[in-house]
Amino acid sequence: MPNQLRLALFTPVHDDRPIFVSGNFNDWHPAHEQFRLQPDGPGQYWFVFPDDWPLPDTLEYKYTKGGWDHVELGSTGDGVHNRRIIARPHTEPDIVPHWRWFGSPFNPEFLPKTVDEEFYLPQLDTNRLVTVLLPHDYRFHPDKRYPVLYLNDRQNLLGEGSGYGSWRVEERMALLASRGRHEVILVTVDHGEVDRIRDYTIGKTRAGWGRGRDYLRFIRDTLKPAIDERLRTLPDAENTGIGGSSLGGLISVYGGIMQPDVFGRLMVFSPSLWISPKIYFDAIRFRAPVPTRVFIYGGEAESKYMIPNIKRFKEALVRQQYSSHPIDVYLSVFPDGTHSEEHWSREFPRAIEWLFYGEHS
Repeated sequence: MPNQLRLALFTPVHDDRPIFVSGNFNDWHPAHEQFRLQPDGPGQYWFVFPDDWPLPDTLEYKYTKGGWDHVELGSTGDGVHNRRIIARPHTEPDIVPHWRWFGSPFNPEFLPKTVDEEFYLPQLDTNRLVTVLLPHDYRFHPDKRYPVLYLNDRQNLLGEGSGYGSWRVEERMALLASRGRHEVILVTVDHGEVDRIRDYTIGKTRAGWGRGRDYLRFIRDTLKPAIDERLRTLPDAENTGIGGSSLGGLISVYGGIMQPDVFGRLMVFSPSLWISPKIYFDAIRFRAPVPTRVFIYGGEAESKYMIPNIKRFKEALVRQQYSSHPIDVYLSVFPDGTHSEEHWSREFPRAIEWLFYGEHS
């Protein structure tokens, strides 16, 4: 056992800012030079408390990169509680997934570049606004190709959103960029306003007759070919995803079930499975032509049916992996999760990292 108290820190965020530890042992000074950590390899840092420095029995502390406007944050850009440890000789391993940047939860230089275009949907005989978000450094890597995630309900994904709020996906991608997890092209598609329920449901449902097959054909036959032609994409199913929340999550499920040769990555947040009970039977018959990854999120505060429904859906999918390519399903459940943009926004970075990088913070 070491004869001193030692901190061993890992952070995936690499920049030139030094790292300090601040706490109840140094009056919470955010940049005390004597408490500066030493680098020990990529993302690795260490600090040993001096033998002659008086320590309280219980240490409370946080890490900073030189000030409280550069303090550590959680993986989704939210604040974190003070760390607490007993002041005894040992090595304490810590992880900081993210940091403030001059008071902001993200570096504005990492915001994606956006392109708007109105598309005609011949399958539905209407027009919809599509916003494409390119990685902030897309133009600096002319030989690089990128996976693509198609997202439903554009009106509630960007900026302030409309009606119920916004996921602020552009800010979430800037946050992910600080740890090199941003290399995904997002294609966000407007919902049909009064036609939203019809567009995001399939056949006969509890809400009437849906035309989701035509909406999915639009993405497959009209939108995706245009995106693949104009941008440097990885067009295969293993690098193409579809995602959304509520009804947008439901149609994303059907995108995977009905077009598995197109969508091998599914981001499913709080799906409205109740509206289409037949979906469990459809999932049982699903066969994955490529290795498939499905990220499912639900909050226990949404309704008493949400978590049982998504667990049942997960079980239906997992049973199919023995008769097809692997189907990897990650189920994320939050006790305080509500049916809201706020919680879907919080979950978005985790889903991106798991779907396209095989991990999350």
